[in-house]
Amino acid sequence: MGCHFETRVPRYGRGILYDRHSTEVLVPAVGFDTEGKGEVFRMNLDQGRFMKSYEIDLGDYEAGEGLQGSISAASVNVAANAETTHNLLAFGTSLGTVEFWDPRSKARVARLAGHDGGVTSLDFSPLGLSIATGSSTGIIQRFDLRSPVPLLKKDHGLGQPVRKLMHIATASHEKKILSADKKLIKLWDEEDGTPWVSMEPDVDVNDVEWCRNTGLLLTANEGPDQHAFFIPELGPAPSWCRVLDTQVEETVDISRGTVYDNYQFLTMAELRSLSLDHLVGKSNLVRPSMAMRGYYVDKKLYDEARLIANPWMVEEERAKRVKKKIEKERESRIRGRKKVKVNQKLVDDLLTKQQNRAVVDESAGVLGDERFAQLFEDEAFKVDETSYEYRLVNPSSTQGADKARPVPAEDLAYPRSEEPDTARAKRPVNAAKSAKDQVVMRVYSSQKEGGISRDTSLGSRVRKSGKTGKLPTRSAPVRGEQQVTFTPQSKRKDAEPPPKASWKEGRRSASGNTFRRM
Repeated sequence: MGCHFETRVPRYGRGILYDRHSTEVLVPAVGFDTEGKGEVFRMNLDQGRFMKSYEIDLGDYEAGEGLQGSISAASVNVAANAETTHNLLAFGTSLGTVEFWDPRSKARVARLAGHDGGVTSLDFSPLGLSIATGSSTGIIQRFDLRSPVPLLKKDHGLGQPVRKLMHIATASHEKKILSADKKLIKLWDEEDGTPWVSMEPDVDVNDVEWCRNTGLLLTANEGPDQHAFFIPELGPAPSWCRVLDTQVEETVDISRGTVYDNYQFLTMAELRSLSLDHLVGKSNLVRPSMAMRGYYVDKKLYDEARLIANPWMVEEERAKRVKKKIEKERESRIRGRKKVKVNQKLVDDLLTKQQNRAVVDESAGVLGDERFAQLFEDEAFKVDETSYEYRLVNPSSTQGADKARPVPAEDLAYPRSEEPDTARAKRPVNAAKSAKDQVVMRVYSSQKEGGISRDTSLGSRVRKSGKTGKLPTRSAPVRGEQQVTFTPQSKRKDAEPPPKASWKEGRRSASGNTFRRM
């Protein structure tokens, strides 16, 4: 099972094919030979040497392409032969042509053109009278060898190059064609192209192989695990994998519900939790399932074991059924909202409250009472959420608080500080962020420069401040609340300092002689 022989080919290959009648390995390659033709290398395994290559027409030769070819160079992509019938060879090119060669005369016998994109896959029918071609744009065509007009044209669907084409006969002798790109594997009818089955692997597919006369498909894919697909309608399982037939029989019996109708499927962990694992292999009440990787337990035995393991199972099941019934009734309620002309938000709130109280009828309560009909039709009854009365009843309403109207200056209980207009204009908008305009609180004691300040009355302080005028009248009526606004005096360098008080001002005389103060 080791390597028997290895060799190198002159240029990069695009495929490989073995011709049994001439014992030759055919390798379609990239690029041109010295005569400007594409090549399919022939290695004779009987003589152990390369023979003269098949020269395939790849269009006009350009000197810039080079003999070794490149990624964008023309190439012969794929090769196929009808080894069970006439043994013709077919080569698909990047130009969208298919050339047919006779291996006995080493000559080209026909050329088929008209493909959309390059030909990436080929396969002869078992009778050898037709051939299926796949292009790099995902178009599949079926041709009769006696006519250049396609018998059938089918789009694979994803626009990806078709990497595999294969004629397959099912167990009931139906003729199918398998096609595959890197994402999908499809089986469809050979005559009319009707889809039969489709498979989508998790990783990209490079090639698909069918085990002849069976229902097993194997893929060469971009992943560490090789994917296998078993289709029972396509054929039986291979002789080396009979376990697949057993799994299919169990699956069919489960789907029909005939054999395992009174059985419950459990895993080994669930068997151990019910203390039934000791019955595995000893009783017919526990049957193993190779397809599901578990066990089928008799329904009566399962119910009794569950009741013994959990005595409160009946109560829990009853609570689950009641909860499920309540949720089903809630889902059956009318979910639509009643549309009105005025106060739509009020209607939505009332409906939400009714649903929370499990009230199904929308016409119950205020919504169904004719006395409140004008509340949802007349504009005079529209709820103003920005009004004072609404905010007084709903103090936590964020919508009313956000839309609250500002109080005008003439409605304030006390006048603003008499600040010059120039200083007010220069004051920053956000005073809390300005270090100069922050309010600083200071505590002064009764002692000042070693003396004691005279304790004057409140009335004398008001007269000295000069603010003895009448308070402005409010234009709006008082509604039980008062709002006071003040502006802190900014401490600026350019502000005029207050005049210093004389040291005699405010001092009390040491004696009662009043003439000393004259």
